[in-house]
Amino acid sequence: MAAPHEQADPGPRTGQAGMSLIVKEVTRLVAGFIAVYSVYITLYGHLTPGGGFAGGVILACGFILIVLAFGKDFSEQMVTAPATKLWDTFGATLFLLLAIVGYQAGSFFANFLPHAGNFRLLSAGTMPLLNVAIGIKVGACLLGVFLALSVFRPGGVSADEESE
Repeated sequence: MAAPHEQADPGPRTGQAGMSLIVKEVTRLVAGFIAVYSVYITLYGHLTPGGGFAGGVILACGFILIVLAFGKDFSEQMVTAPATKLWDTFGATLFLLLAIVGYQAGSFFANFLPHAGNFRLLSAGTMPLLNVAIGIKVGACLLGVFLALSVFRPGGVSADEESE
C-alpha cells in the first residue's frame, strides 16, 4: 500500500506520455507478435485468406497500438509522418515495377517467376511479391492517416499549438 502522501498510479497526471505501465508492458509483449502475424498473413495470402491488404492493416494496427500506448513523442522515434509517406510511395512504386516487368514478359502483371509446385510459398509466382508491395502501401498509408488525424484537434488547432 502506498503512503497517504504518495500517489499509487502515476498515470498521465504526472506528465508521462502514453498510458499506464500495464498497457505499455502488454504492448511491448504483443507488438512483435503482431508484426510477425502481419508478415505471415501477407506472404501466405495466395494460399490462405489474407494477402497484402489484410497484412498491411494488421501491421498498421500494431504501430497504432504503440502510438496509443507510449504516446506520440516515443513513437516518432520509430516512425515519423514523412517516413510513412516514403514507405507508401515505395510500396506503390514496387507494385508498379512488378507490373511493368510483367508487361516486358508478355502482358501487364504477367507472371515472370517459375512455378515451384502446389501449396508452397513460391507456388504463385509474382503474387507473393505483389502482396508484399500492397502490404507495405496499405500499412504505411493507414499509419500515415492515423498520425495525421492524431495531430489535429477540433476547431483547427493542432495538438502542438494547444499545449503552448
